[in-house]
Amino acid sequence: MAEGRKVDVLCTHGTVLTMNPGRDVLEDGAVAIAGDSIVAVGDTDALTAEYSAGRTVDCRDCAIIPGLINAHTHVPMTLLRGLADDLRLDVWLYGYIMPVEREFVGVGFCRLGTFLGCAEMIRSGVSTFCDMYYYEESIAEAAAEAGMRSICAQTVLKFPSPDANSYEESLGQARDLIQRWQGHPLVIPGVAPHAVYTSTPEMLAASTQLAMDYDVPLHIHVSETALEVEENRKQHNMRVVPYLERHHVLDAKVVAAHCVHIDEEEMDILATHGVGAVHCPSANLKLASGVAAVQKMLDRGMVVGIGTDGPASNNDLDMFEEMHLAALVAKGSFGNPTALPARAAFELVTIGGARALHIDDITGSLEVGKRADIAVVDLTRTHQLPRFHRHVDSVYSQLVYATKSTDVRDLMVNGRFLMMNRDLLSLDEESLHQEIGGLARRVDSFLITREENLLSKLLAIGEGVIPQETFEIQVKVQLSERDVVTAALEHPDLTVTRSSIRNQYDTYFLFKDASRGRLRHREDEVLAADETIESAFYTITLMGPAHEREYDNSILLTRSRYAAPAGRSLRFYREYFQPDDECTVAKRRQRYHVVYRNTDFAINLDHMREPAEDGYFLEIKSRTWSAKDAEHKASLIGELLALFGIQTDDVLKSEYVKFIKDGAC
Repeated sequence: MAEGRKVDVLCTHGTVLTMNPGRDVLEDGAVAIAGDSIVAVGDTDALTAEYSAGRTVDCRDCAIIPGLINAHTHVPMTLLRGLADDLRLDVWLYGYIMPVEREFVGVGFCRLGTFLGCAEMIRSGVSTFCDMYYYEESIAEAAAEAGMRSICAQTVLKFPSPDANSYEESLGQARDLIQRWQGHPLVIPGVAPHAVYTSTPEMLAASTQLAMDYDVPLHIHVSETALEVEENRKQHNMRVVPYLERHHVLDAKVVAAHCVHIDEEEMDILATHGVGAVHCPSANLKLASGVAAVQKMLDRGMVVGIGTDGPASNNDLDMFEEMHLAALVAKGSFGNPTALPARAAFELVTIGGARALHIDDITGSLEVGKRADIAVVDLTRTHQLPRFHRHVDSVYSQLVYATKSTDVRDLMVNGRFLMMNRDLLSLDEESLHQEIGGLARRVDSFLITREENLLSKLLAIGEGVIPQETFEIQVKVQLSERDVVTAALEHPDLTVTRSSIRNQYDTYFLFKDASRGRLRHREDEVLAADETIESAFYTITLMGPAHEREYDNSILLTRSRYAAPAGRSLRFYREYFQPDDECTVAKRRQRYHVVYRNTDFAINLDHMREPAEDGYFLEIKSRTWSAKDAEHKASLIGELLALFGIQTDDVLKSEYVKFIKDGAC
């Protein structure tokens, strides 16, 4: 080679996919790198004649491409990969991921998970990722140490999170992160209000102002599920994107993850504001969230990139798989084989991804002056052959439809090789594997213990569990008509303190191992005098195994009992607790709270609707923390039965679920 201008690295004899505005493809191309930047892109003969390199890398039979861009992920969740699969989004998130995060996520967890994620991404040709998680500064530190380019956006939630007790605290952390890392050669700090449904208007406004004050990205989930959109309609009378526009969130450099359920009007709004939408095909399919209309987004001028989402819902960080899947689902889901052709799909993981992250001025294409973020991909593997040259775009087809992430040979980020000849240079994989194995065993132990205990499972989903009285005294009797009860309530020794009429729908979750107890999900519809529904509320109650003591006129149950508002659907609790059996009871209940001999009792007059029963059930019950008080109340129930004119032989001492289960259920 003739003596020429000095450069640090010269990659030669590869098929160069520049992804420049002309999308030039150089069949025998070369890229010259000096320091952290690209100084020349051209034919190999021309560049080898002009430049003298400290290191020349022969890329014969390889593609030289921009480093791929993972535009949305939660990278430390590599440590939660495979933890809870094949579940609905709410069960997966609230039932498993968040409880484990509360128990284990900290600075060390995030660093370790980021190192693991970086190792995986480096091996698959990813040079840049956009992250949203907790303890984001530890993620920034680990990513920089691994040598990757990253956008690290601190998560902000309206409720307490693993790293903050309030959203004000999270915003403070985001500000500190931005101030410390702004101007870093690899890390771009940002703020990440998680989503509209996990934010308050004040929180969105403060996050937006912070992003605009420092000119940094704002990373947020947008319209990931149909339920999210529907709930936003109910609460705010509009879809998600107009809500964000109304609150001026879109004035910032927004990175909008998912955008599965947006309509054409919303697409136009996002395009007008230059919002970067991020398509996450694997995660959205796996969680059955839907398929984003990517081709329509592009046709309407939107900026679109591709992301993996977190490795706990994907379950990998493989961008070759994502662009392959993106191209396929665009065709199959919308019945158009020409949708999202190979070159367009490749654009989404390179220059399109860079534009979506608002960093296309520094990366995403192989152009002079941009950072040297370069991947070298072997094109000679058996699964890639044969290779055709008839059309200039054939190399895109090879990369999108045939290439695997394991075909990546080298990766350079910011002028530094992080992998050469498939050897990782910036991370020690063996020590990572050992440390991760220990963590996995601890998480397994935590979940195994929790799964055996229904109370632990209930507490894990943060339902606001309240322990209830240990002792319950109760008796039931079946009546042909209700007049006997209404007449007895007029007795001078009885004082009715309050009353209500309601419909109750109970679903009992039963388990083969009776020592675990049982759960009751109850919907209460409180009725007005005209029988219209005045209000409704839901509770879930955990009842431990009962120790029974029978009296002539009643039964005393001693057991642990915990009640909580049921803030999720019956389907959620069914899928989360996975009962072995169920029993359903529906009834119309007229409830009277009474005082008899200075002692409180509940008197319920129930008309059973499921299973259907003729007549009524009279139930007398009371609960207490005191064993002595329970004994006293058991004796008083006998007097109440006499007052109601009921013979002891007519008494039923079982709970509804017990005698119904033994009979009709």
